[in-house]
Amino acid sequence: MGRRLQFNIFRHNPLDPASTPHMQPFIMEELPNMTLFIALNKLREEQDPGLQFEFCCRAAICGACAMVINGKPGLACRTKTVDLPEEINLLPLPFFKLVGDLTVDTGTWFRDMAKRVRSWVHTDKDFDPKAQEERMDNALADEIYELDRCVECGCCVAACGTALMRPDFLGAVALNRVARFMIDPRDQRTDCDYFSVIGSDEGIFGCMGLLGCEDVCPKQIPLQDQLGMIRRKLALAAAKNFLPRFMRS
Repeated sequence: MGRRLQFNIFRHNPLDPASTPHMQPFIMEELPNMTLFIALNKLREEQDPGLQFEFCCRAAICGACAMVINGKPGLACRTKTVDLPEEINLLPLPFFKLVGDLTVDTGTWFRDMAKRVRSWVHTDKDFDPKAQEERMDNALADEIYELDRCVECGCCVAACGTALMRPDFLGAVALNRVARFMIDPRDQRTDCDYFSVIGSDEGIFGCMGLLGCEDVCPKQIPLQDQLGMIRRKLALAAAKNFLPRFMRS
């Protein structure tokens, strides 16, 4: 017989004027190999069909089931109840707009973020649908793939002290996206071009280096390595741009 788990789950419907934010307890017997994804579906099927939470792939690929689990952002599908105490507190991710209960709107923010950092390969080459794909060194392709593994779950943003204080901050996920294009040989932008996009307090220089983003990343992407690389490159680009003006004056 499994443990008797108590789930304290945040409940609130922002579209209902009568709804007030509160934590609602649920009791459930733990099953073998139970994840929070399984537990939440079981709770919704057997105890409260109105419980709102997001899920899609249940394989840590879509990032939809991100939530705050006992004070730490994570994915419900990757979190086993056996690794948690008998009392489990679940809240929606902070920073993002609340839809209801554990569901937040990450899609709108990620779409706006992609526009802000101009998240596509910039090239003046004409597209030829009949041409072969451009060849790339395997080691470089692996580097790009490493950064492309981001599932846009929003955990890193929710764990970011700067983002929680400043809604205009791009966050590690956006800077990781930029780092991916900076090492892509098909992208023809210069360091100065990138500086104009993220070379401010809203971008790379707003990061306080608290490492919260990397601590909670479910894909274990080396976010701080990328932030450090970008900061060095853009600081050098700024210095190169400033020195000639200083010498002329």
